[in-house]
Amino acid sequence: MGKSETARFESKIAPVFRPTVLKRKVFFLTADAVLIALSVYLSFWLRFDGRIPATFTKGLWVRICVVVVVTITMIALHGLYNVAWRFFGLKDMLKLLQAVTLSYLLLIVIIYAFNWLAGMREIPRSVLLLNYNFTLVLLGMLRISKRALREYHFRKRGLSRGRKKVLIVGAGTAGEQIAREMTGNRKSAHFPIGFVDDDEAKRGTEIHGVKVLGKRQDIPQILHGNGVDEVLIAIPTVNSKDIRKIVELVRSTGEVRSIKLLPGIHDIVEGKVSLMDIKDVEVEDLLGRAPVQINFEGIRAFLKNKRVLVSGAGGSIGGELARTISQFEPGELILLDNDETELFYVVNRLKNAVAGVLPVVATIRDEAKIDRIFEQTRPEIVLHAAALKHVPILEHYPEEAVKTNIRGTRILGEAAMRYGAERFVNISTDKAINPTSVMGASKRAGEEILRALNAMGGTRFISVRFGNVLGSRGSVIPLFKEQIRKGGPVTVTHADMKRYFMAVSEAVLLVLEAATAGKGGEAFVLDMGELVSIDELAREMIRLSGLEPDVDIMIVYTGLRAGEKLYEELIMAEEGAMPTEHRKIFLARNSKPLNAAHIWKSVDRLIDACESGSCRKSEIIPLLREIVPTYVPGPDTSSINHW
Repeated sequence: MGKSETARFESKIAPVFRPTVLKRKVFFLTADAVLIALSVYLSFWLRFDGRIPATFTKGLWVRICVVVVVTITMIALHGLYNVAWRFFGLKDMLKLLQAVTLSYLLLIVIIYAFNWLAGMREIPRSVLLLNYNFTLVLLGMLRISKRALREYHFRKRGLSRGRKKVLIVGAGTAGEQIAREMTGNRKSAHFPIGFVDDDEAKRGTEIHGVKVLGKRQDIPQILHGNGVDEVLIAIPTVNSKDIRKIVELVRSTGEVRSIKLLPGIHDIVEGKVSLMDIKDVEVEDLLGRAPVQINFEGIRAFLKNKRVLVSGAGGSIGGELARTISQFEPGELILLDNDETELFYVVNRLKNAVAGVLPVVATIRDEAKIDRIFEQTRPEIVLHAAALKHVPILEHYPEEAVKTNIRGTRILGEAAMRYGAERFVNISTDKAINPTSVMGASKRAGEEILRALNAMGGTRFISVRFGNVLGSRGSVIPLFKEQIRKGGPVTVTHADMKRYFMAVSEAVLLVLEAATAGKGGEAFVLDMGELVSIDELAREMIRLSGLEPDVDIMIVYTGLRAGEKLYEELIMAEEGAMPTEHRKIFLARNSKPLNAAHIWKSVDRLIDACESGSCRKSEIIPLLREIVPTYVPGPDTSSINHW
């Protein structure tokens, strides 16, 4: 046997023959044998009022051995000798119940099938029933004894060990699991002082020795004067509205600044939570909305076994699209991006999720390479998320917006048509509506190009518009976090500026839902909820950091940047919106007649001008307005440094 084989063999047998594991198994086998034997004896003793007849004492040891062998064999088959003493829990207790019950049933079979075995048939049925109960109680008590003693002593000493006192909001399954780990883990830096739960039936009850002190509205009174260091919201199904209410109740006392949260129900593996899952309440948790209702089976039918290409796969939206699509069993997932580093990270995360993941480093501006990629991969579905998106930067480099957002979209769309793609889904933006920026106008022009391509037949072209994605690269939330980390100031362009925000996971699911329903030529609009004040967003993020706005961290207003609006729109004034089968997806009604010849002529002139290398913004804007008449440029800035 070679060294590698020896090591592999030793790694397999090590857990079985490790001294501590072997010691534990021997202990439990011996203890179980003694307790089962004691159960049999006690059963006879009680049945006959302490005077066991000679007919039973004569072969009692044989009967005991039979019961011990049968019961221990069944317990071993249920894997209960592999469970660590201090981790014995409810599921293991249920396994023990199952093992003892099956051993009891097997003993009945043995008694009536093997009468020759030391007169087994003469055993009274009441003795068997007593033995079943004694065995279950004694073996169960043995296994929970160490844990019960540890938790009792740990609780007695816990409050004096300088650990953080935690009030847990939610006395459900998640809250119970967290409280159990806090009280049972001696390395835990937290200690639960009580629960808060709106279920009136739970009030006054105890869970792992921790009392349910009241309802959510009682939080201020509970926190007052009790030295609570931290509040933990342990309700995985809680929505953002309730999180905000709880946060406001905690803040109203002025006594606790640390508020923690468990992840959402979809992020918890197998419904189990631990101390490692606890995270700070983020602004995303306060802005998030109720979970969307998605037709997962419809999306699965749309994507399953299909060759799917995602452009811009290294970005926030493209990466989430790739991750989500991978869960719907695509035949092949082609991930295209010009940033090889971000592409590497995305592919590395997906390598075990999809059998066929093909990373492609390319820019959508390279017509020859895009043609070659489509010829080789023949994607059936294209999700186009590649774009230049930073408004102030593109105001100074409008030719780059044209090259990527207009020419790149056209190159990708035409390749999809040439090679027979079924659907092409374009990720658009709220800034394409009544645009005041080059970025918004270029995205709107991209929509018009795809609308013209759709009219040619074959591939179905669909656009989906939505607003800002929470936490995406280059968005306002990561910027504010960095400014707060550095001690401020936090820069807000205007006190009245408002934006729509959406979680990237929600946006992607709705994009796929819209793509599934699209017939071609549509521009779908996602319900973005309510407009969010950027000023209030900045202040909330400062408070979540345990600081006070305008006291610990100053807020500075810098003025609108080039191309920016105070408010974003999702539907153009002349369009209106039509409801769809999905209550969070609307169809933009485009009353403007399609003039494909005019679009192609204007696009060609615009691209030629930008490719010349000497094109100026003053030349680009009129050409953009030919394609997007609603484009009204905002006030320009005098300095490129005003971002």
